[in-house]
Amino acid sequence: MASNMNNLPLTTRNQCVTLTSSLVLAAFVALTVQVFYFSPIDPLLFEPTSSASSSKNNQLQNLIKLGEGFLKQPEDVCVDKDGILYTATRDGWIKRLVRNGNWENWKHIDSSSLLGITTAKDGGLIVCDATLGLLKVTEEDGFSVILSQVNGSQLLFADDVIEASDGNIYFSVASTKFGLHNWHLDVLEARPHGKLLKYNPMSNETVIVLDDLAFANGVALSKEEDYVVVCETWKLRCVRHWLKGINKGKTDIFIENLPGGPDNINLAPDGSFWIALIQQFSYERLRFVHTSKVSKHLVASFPWLFNLINGAVKSAMVVNVGAEGNIIRNFGDNEGKVISFLTSAVEFEDHLYLGSLNTDFVGKFPLSSPN
Repeated sequence: MASNMNNLPLTTRNQCVTLTSSLVLAAFVALTVQVFYFSPIDPLLFEPTSSASSSKNNQLQNLIKLGEGFLKQPEDVCVDKDGILYTATRDGWIKRLVRNGNWENWKHIDSSSLLGITTAKDGGLIVCDATLGLLKVTEEDGFSVILSQVNGSQLLFADDVIEASDGNIYFSVASTKFGLHNWHLDVLEARPHGKLLKYNPMSNETVIVLDDLAFANGVALSKEEDYVVVCETWKLRCVRHWLKGINKGKTDIFIENLPGGPDNINLAPDGSFWIALIQQFSYERLRFVHTSKVSKHLVASFPWLFNLINGAVKSAMVVNVGAEGNIIRNFGDNEGKVISFLTSAVEFEDHLYLGSLNTDFVGKFPLSSPN
C-alpha cells in the first residue's frame, strides 16, 4: 500500500493525506459529541473505599444447587412460617420449594422486573417490581398492586421491602433517575438518587424516611424493630435509621467500607444480618473510573465498555454482620466457579439460601460445614 501511495503524483498524495486527516478529525469530533453532549449521566468524582478485613475464600463452591435449570436468575429468596421457600425469577414467576422437596410454579406476573420479596404478616408475599410498584401475592387472589404512586408520581424501581409487626411497610427505591435495565448508570454518575420510604396501609400514606441514598438496595429491620437498615450499594455501606428509643429519628452508619457493594440484607435468627455483596468492578478499575469524568462518560456511552469492567459475574461473597455493625464471618466463591453475582442470603434451619442474577438455581449452603 505504501509503495502504491509513493507512485501517486504529489498533488494526489497530499489530497489523500488531507482526506484521511479530515476523516480522522470528523470521527474524533463525532466521538467527542457522542460522549460528552449525548452522555446519559452528569457524573461526580468519587473516591471509593473498601475494607480488606474479610479474607477471600471459595467455601460457597460447596453449596447445593436447588432447582437447577428451573429458575431464571432468582434475585431474592424468602421463607414463610411453614418453611416454604419462595423466589422471584426474571421470567415473571414466583416459584416455591415446598417441604417435600418439590419446586412449584406458584404465581405468574407479566413482568421481567421482579426484585425484592418478603413474607407478609397476614399470609402471602409482598413483592417489589421495578415497573409496577409494590405488589401483594396470595394463594387465593393471585397478585394485586399495593402501591403504584408516591405523592402523585409513578413509583419506579422499588427494590427491596420488609413489613414491620405494626403493619408498616418499609421499602427502598434504588434510583429515581435510572431504571433497572441501566442501573449501572447510577453507579457511574455517583449522585445519590435513592430513597427509603414507609407505607402505612391503614392510612394509605407514604412518607420518605431517608433521601439522597447511593443506590438504596436491601432493607431489614432489627430483631427488636428499633431500627431499620438500608444498603447503599455504590458507597459500599449500610445506614441505620432509628425507629424507637433515645435515638429515635436519628440516622447513622451501620457498617461501611464493605468488601463489595451490599445488595439484599436479611435478619438472621440470632439478631445479626446476612448481606450479599456484589463486585461492581475490580477495586482498581472502580477507583480509576470514579476518579475520571472522561472515563465515566466513555463507559456510560458505550455499554460494552461497562461489560468489560463489570466484576459482578466474576465472584460472590456474603458476610454475616453483628447487631453492632461488625463482620463476624464471610463465605465466598472468589473464582465465581459455582456462583457469582450474589444478590440475596437468607438463613433458615442452619443453612443459607442464596439468590443470584447469574444462576439458574438457588444455592443452599450448610452453616455447620467446617471453615
